[in-house]
Amino acid sequence: MPTTSLPNGPIAAKQATDPHHAVWTLLEGVTDPEIPVVSLREMGVLRAVREGADGVLEVVITPTYSGCPAMEQMGDDVRAALAQAGLTARVVTQLAPAWSTEWMTPEGREKLRAYGIAPPPVGTGSACGHSVVQFATRNLAKSVRQTVACPQCGSENTTEISHFGSTACKALYKCLDCFEPFDYFKPY
Repeated sequence: MPTTSLPNGPIAAKQATDPHHAVWTLLEGVTDPEIPVVSLREMGVLRAVREGADGVLEVVITPTYSGCPAMEQMGDDVRAALAQAGLTARVVTQLAPAWSTEWMTPEGREKLRAYGIAPPPVGTGSACGHSVVQFATRNLAKSVRQTVACPQCGSENTTEISHFGSTACKALYKCLDCFEPFDYFKPY
Protein backbone atom coordinates (compact mmCIF):
# COMPACT_ATOMS: atom_id res chain seq x y z
CA MET A 1 0.00 0.00 0.00
CA PRO A 2 2.30 2.82 -1.22
CA THR A 3 1.78 6.24 0.30
CA THR A 4 3.21 9.52 -0.82
CA SER A 5 3.11 12.54 1.42
CA LEU A 6 3.78 16.12 0.54
CA PRO A 7 3.93 18.10 3.78
CA ASN A 8 4.66 21.47 2.22
CA GLY A 9 7.21 21.18 -0.55
CA PRO A 10 6.58 22.20 -4.14
CA ILE A 11 5.06 19.69 -6.54
CA ALA A 12 8.09 20.03 -8.82
CA ALA A 13 10.24 18.55 -6.06
CA LYS A 14 8.42 15.23 -6.32
CA GLN A 15 10.32 12.72 -8.41
CA ALA A 16 8.78 11.67 -11.70
CA THR A 17 8.91 8.07 -10.41
CA ASP A 18 6.39 8.89 -7.65
CA PRO A 19 3.35 6.75 -8.49
CA HIS A 20 1.04 9.52 -7.24
CA HIS A 21 2.79 12.51 -8.83
CA ALA A 22 -0.05 13.02 -11.32
CA VAL A 23 -2.61 12.98 -8.49
CA TRP A 24 -0.65 15.60 -6.51
CA THR A 25 -0.50 17.71 -9.67
CA LEU A 26 -4.27 17.47 -10.13
CA LEU A 27 -4.85 18.39 -6.49
CA GLU A 28 -2.62 21.48 -6.77
CA GLY A 29 -5.59 23.50 -8.05
CA VAL A 30 -8.02 22.59 -5.24
CA THR A 31 -8.48 25.73 -3.17
CA ASP A 32 -9.58 26.25 0.41
CA PRO A 33 -13.34 26.96 0.31
CA GLU A 34 -13.01 29.67 2.96
CA ILE A 35 -9.85 31.27 1.52
CA PRO A 36 -10.03 30.73 -2.25
CA VAL A 37 -6.63 32.30 -3.01
CA VAL A 38 -4.72 29.48 -1.32
CA SER A 39 -4.73 25.78 -2.23
CA LEU A 40 -5.33 22.95 0.21
CA ARG A 41 -1.74 21.87 -0.39
CA GLU A 42 -0.41 25.35 0.43
CA MET A 43 -2.48 25.31 3.63
CA GLY A 44 -1.02 21.91 4.57
CA VAL A 45 -4.48 20.30 4.62
CA LEU A 46 -3.58 17.70 1.95
CA ARG A 47 -1.45 15.17 3.81
CA ALA A 48 -1.03 12.05 1.69
CA VAL A 49 -2.07 10.16 -1.41
CA ARG A 50 -2.15 6.38 -1.11
CA GLU A 51 -3.91 3.25 -2.19
CA GLY A 52 -6.29 1.79 0.38
CA ALA A 53 -6.23 -1.86 1.37
CA ASP A 54 -9.02 -2.42 -1.16
CA GLY A 55 -6.98 -0.80 -3.94
CA VAL A 56 -9.04 2.41 -4.05
CA LEU A 57 -7.12 5.66 -4.30
CA GLU A 58 -7.24 7.59 -1.00
CA VAL A 59 -6.48 11.25 -0.41
CA VAL A 60 -5.77 12.08 3.23
CA ILE A 61 -6.77 15.51 4.51
CA THR A 62 -6.37 17.03 7.97
CA PRO A 63 -8.66 19.89 8.99
CA THR A 64 -7.21 23.11 10.35
CA TYR A 65 -9.24 22.33 13.45
CA SER A 66 -11.49 19.37 14.28
CA GLY A 67 -14.74 21.33 13.98
CA CYS A 68 -13.92 22.93 10.63
CA PRO A 69 -17.25 23.37 8.79
CA ALA A 70 -15.53 23.35 5.38
CA MET A 71 -14.29 19.73 5.55
CA GLU A 72 -17.23 18.29 3.60
CA GLN A 73 -16.72 20.89 0.88
CA MET A 74 -12.98 20.16 0.78
CA GLY A 75 -13.68 16.46 0.32
CA ASP A 76 -16.19 17.18 -2.44
CA ASP A 77 -13.70 19.49 -4.18
CA VAL A 78 -10.91 16.89 -4.02
CA ARG A 79 -13.19 14.19 -5.45
CA ALA A 80 -14.45 16.55 -8.19
CA ALA A 81 -10.92 17.55 -9.24
CA LEU A 82 -9.92 13.90 -9.57
CA ALA A 83 -13.20 12.92 -11.27
CA GLN A 84 -12.52 15.49 -14.00
CA ALA A 85 -9.41 13.47 -14.79
CA GLY A 86 -11.35 10.19 -14.71
CA LEU A 87 -10.11 9.14 -11.28
CA THR A 88 -12.21 7.90 -8.38
CA ALA A 89 -10.91 8.51 -4.88
CA ARG A 90 -11.93 8.18 -1.29
CA VAL A 91 -11.17 11.16 0.94
CA VAL A 92 -9.96 10.16 4.40
CA THR A 93 -10.04 12.70 7.21
CA GLN A 94 -7.11 12.25 9.58
CA LEU A 95 -7.20 14.12 12.91
CA ALA A 96 -3.87 12.92 14.30
CA PRO A 97 -1.39 14.36 14.18
CA ALA A 98 -3.36 17.57 14.52
CA TRP A 99 -2.92 20.15 11.77
CA SER A 100 -0.29 22.77 12.42
CA THR A 101 0.37 26.15 10.85
CA GLU A 102 3.91 24.84 10.37
CA TRP A 103 2.49 22.77 7.50
CA MET A 104 1.62 25.93 5.55
CA THR A 105 3.95 26.64 2.63
CA PRO A 106 5.80 29.95 2.29
CA GLU A 107 3.74 30.57 -0.87
CA GLY A 108 0.54 29.98 1.08
CA ARG A 109 1.62 32.40 3.82
CA GLU A 110 2.37 35.08 1.23
CA LYS A 111 -0.96 34.51 -0.54
CA LEU A 112 -2.76 34.93 2.80
CA ARG A 113 -0.93 38.22 3.40
CA ALA A 114 -1.73 39.50 -0.10
CA TYR A 115 -5.38 38.55 0.45
CA GLY A 116 -5.49 40.63 3.64
CA ILE A 117 -5.06 37.88 6.24
CA ALA A 118 -2.02 38.11 8.50
CA PRO A 119 -0.33 34.69 8.44
CA PRO A 120 1.12 33.17 11.60
CA PRO A 121 4.88 33.54 12.02
CA VAL A 122 6.99 30.52 11.10
CA GLY A 123 8.04 28.57 14.18
CA THR A 124 4.91 29.24 16.25
CA GLY A 125 2.81 26.21 15.32
CA SER A 126 2.26 23.02 17.29
CA ALA A 127 4.56 21.01 15.00
CA CYS A 128 7.59 22.85 16.40
CA GLY A 129 8.26 20.24 19.09
CA HIS A 130 6.33 21.92 21.90
CA SER A 131 3.87 20.01 24.01
CA VAL A 132 0.24 21.07 23.85
CA VAL A 133 0.50 22.54 27.37
CA GLN A 134 3.67 24.50 26.47
CA PHE A 135 2.04 25.67 23.26
CA ALA A 136 -1.19 26.76 24.94
CA THR A 137 0.67 28.53 27.74
CA ARG A 138 3.01 30.23 25.28
CA ASN A 139 0.10 31.36 23.08
CA LEU A 140 -1.91 32.57 26.07
CA ALA A 141 1.01 34.77 27.08
CA LYS A 142 1.49 35.91 23.48
CA SER A 143 -2.18 36.81 23.07
CA VAL A 144 -1.66 39.62 25.56
CA ARG A 145 1.46 41.11 23.93
CA GLN A 146 1.82 39.42 20.54
CA THR A 147 2.90 41.60 17.63
CA VAL A 148 0.90 40.99 14.47
CA ALA A 149 1.81 43.02 11.41
CA CYS A 150 -1.03 44.58 9.41
CA PRO A 151 -1.26 42.88 5.99
CA GLN A 152 -2.41 46.19 4.47
CA CYS A 153 0.31 48.64 5.54
CA GLY A 154 2.85 46.46 7.39
CA SER A 155 2.53 48.36 10.68
CA GLU A 156 3.04 46.40 13.88
CA ASN A 157 0.88 48.93 15.74
CA THR A 158 -2.10 46.56 15.86
CA THR A 159 -4.50 45.26 18.48
CA GLU A 160 -6.69 42.20 18.82
CA ILE A 161 -10.38 43.12 18.68
CA SER A 162 -11.76 39.60 19.05
CA HIS A 163 -10.05 36.26 19.60
CA PHE A 164 -12.38 34.87 16.91
CA GLY A 165 -12.51 36.37 13.42
CA SER A 166 -14.41 35.32 10.32
CA THR A 167 -13.71 31.69 11.24
CA ALA A 168 -12.66 30.04 14.50
CA CYS A 169 -9.10 29.53 13.23
CA LYS A 170 -8.62 33.30 12.87
CA ALA A 171 -8.62 36.26 15.26
CA LEU A 172 -9.86 39.74 14.37
CA TYR A 173 -7.29 42.53 14.59
CA LYS A 174 -7.28 46.24 13.83
CA CYS A 175 -4.38 48.33 12.64
CA LEU A 176 -3.98 51.46 14.74
CA ASP A 177 -2.11 53.25 11.94
CA CYS A 178 -4.26 52.65 8.83
CA PHE A 179 -7.36 51.75 10.91
CA GLU A 180 -8.13 48.69 8.75
CA PRO A 181 -9.53 45.57 10.42
CA PHE A 182 -8.02 42.25 9.36
CA ASP A 183 -8.03 38.56 10.17
CA TYR A 184 -4.97 36.93 11.72
CA PHE A 185 -4.55 33.19 11.15
CA LYS A 186 -3.83 31.92 14.66
CA PRO A 187 -0.83 29.59 15.07
CA TYR A 188 -1.69 25.99 15.97
